[in-house]
Amino acid sequence: MLGNLKLATKFTLFLGLVFIIAILISGFALSKALEQKAKDEISYRGQILIQMINSVRNYTDVRVAPLLESDLKTDNHFIPEAIPTFAARQVFENLRQNKEYINFFYKDATLNPTNLADKADDFETDVIESFQNQPDLSSLSGFRTMFGEQLFYSAKPFSITNSSCLQCHSDPARAPKSQLATYGRDHGYGWKLNEILGTQIIYIPASQVYASAHQAFSLFIGIFIAVFTLVILLINYLLKWNVIQPIKPMAQLAQKLSTDTINSVEAEEFERKSLGAIAKRTDELGQLGRVFQRMVREVYAREQRLKQQVQALRIEIDQAKKARQVEEIADSEYFQKLRQNAQELRNKWSDESKN
Repeated sequence: MLGNLKLATKFTLFLGLVFIIAILISGFALSKALEQKAKDEISYRGQILIQMINSVRNYTDVRVAPLLESDLKTDNHFIPEAIPTFAARQVFENLRQNKEYINFFYKDATLNPTNLADKADDFETDVIESFQNQPDLSSLSGFRTMFGEQLFYSAKPFSITNSSCLQCHSDPARAPKSQLATYGRDHGYGWKLNEILGTQIIYIPASQVYASAHQAFSLFIGIFIAVFTLVILLINYLLKWNVIQPIKPMAQLAQKLSTDTINSVEAEEFERKSLGAIAKRTDELGQLGRVFQRMVREVYAREQRLKQQVQALRIEIDQAKKARQVEEIADSEYFQKLRQNAQELRNKWSDESKN
C-alpha cells in the first residue's frame, strides 16, 4: 500500500508518525514535569504561609502574651488571644476570606494537644513520626484522601523553642487557672523544649494542583502542536521545491532513456529547460543532474553519429544500386547487341580509313 504512495505523501505520513510519537512521549514527560512543578509551587506557597503563621505565633508569644499574662493567672475566664496557636488559626481564617486561599486549610496537628481540635489523626501522626525519626527533615509534602476528596498537604515539624511556653504545657500545676478551667489537666502537658511535638500542616485540594498543571500542559502542548505543524508544512514545502520538483524531470528522462524513446530534440529540450538549473546546484541533486546532463549529451551525440552513419550507408547503398543497375544493363541482350553493332561500326570505319 505504501509503495503506491508518492514521495511527499510518504514523507508526510512519516513526519506525522514521528509527530504523534513525540507528542505521546513528550506529553507524558511534560505532564509529569508540570505536575511536579505545580506541586513544588503550591508546596512553596504552603511553606510561605506557615512562615507567616510562625511570625504571628512569635508576635503573639513575645508582644501579646506578656500583656495578658497577669489576667491569665488570676482570671477564671480564659483569654484565647494570648495563645499563639489561637492567634495563628484566626489569622489564617481571615486569610481564607481571600478567594485565592478559600480552599486552603491549616492545622497545628499535635500528638498531645491542649485543644483536642488539634489532635493529630492517624495520617498526621505518621507525618509527625517521620519528623521525629528524621530530625534533619525540614518539610514533607504529598497527597492524602480526606472525606472522599484528594488533598495535597505541605507540612513542617512543630516544636517549642521558647521556654516561656512551657509554663502552660510542662506541668498542670504551673498552668494558668483559666486554661485549666477551659481545657482541663488531662492533655496538653508534659511538653519538652525543642522536642518535635507535632506538625504544622496545610491542606490544598488536589484539583488546584492538577488544574494548574493541566492549564500549563494544555498551553505547552498547543504551542508544540502549532510549531510542529508549521515545521511539517515548511519541510513539505522545501521538500517539494528542492527535491521532488527537480527529481520529476530526471525521472521522466530516466524512463525515456530506459525505453529508448527519446530523440535528440527532446534531449536538447530537457537539457535546456530542466537539467541546466539542476546541474548548477552544488548538492547531491546537482551532482545527479550533471550525470543526467552527460547522459543527454551522449544521447544527442549518439543520434548525430547514427545519422552520419545512416547517411554514409545510404550513399554506399546508392552507389551499389547504381553499379548493380549498370551491370544489369551491361549484361542485357539489347546492350550486348548495341555493343556488337558499335564494334562492327568501329571495324568498318577502320577498314575504310585504311583504303
